[in-house]
Amino acid sequence: MFGFKRVALGTRERIAGSVYGTIVVLAVLADGASAYEHDLWKLDALVLATVLILWIAHAYAHGLGESLRLRRRLTRAELSTIISHELAIPLAAVLPLAAISIGALRAFDDTRAFWAAFALGVTTLAIQGVRFARLERLSLVGTIASVAINLSLVLMIVALKVLLSH
Repeated sequence: MFGFKRVALGTRERIAGSVYGTIVVLAVLADGASAYEHDLWKLDALVLATVLILWIAHAYAHGLGESLRLRRRLTRAELSTIISHELAIPLAAVLPLAAISIGALRAFDDTRAFWAAFALGVTTLAIQGVRFARLERLSLVGTIASVAINLSLVLMIVALKVLLSH
């Protein structure tokens, strides 16, 4: 049903949800790392619950806004389209959650599992930056600058989240 590329990166039409979902995952990982350092199943559950709650909230808000814009209740087909479109948010968590789960199964140590999950998120965002740069037909220097700026902004968001929660 879902190919590796679609799960890892989302589709071209759903890049925003993929980026948003990845930022949420990175923020939760950064915040929960010290609290769940040696309980990866709890970290997995925290990431999954947060992403699912925000996905539901996002889909609800999108549906509500669309209903108000159209001045009528949405049809099942319209709701289904919105839910499908917003599915990029939880799909962005699949690979980082897999890394944490593999660590929780003791295939490798907790620290390595955490950093693998974090690296998968950062890599996903870097690839999304490259995809955006290609769409905009940026030069190599422009592409590098775009990816660097995007990653810097994302890491600043994650750092701010961690600072505010402690």
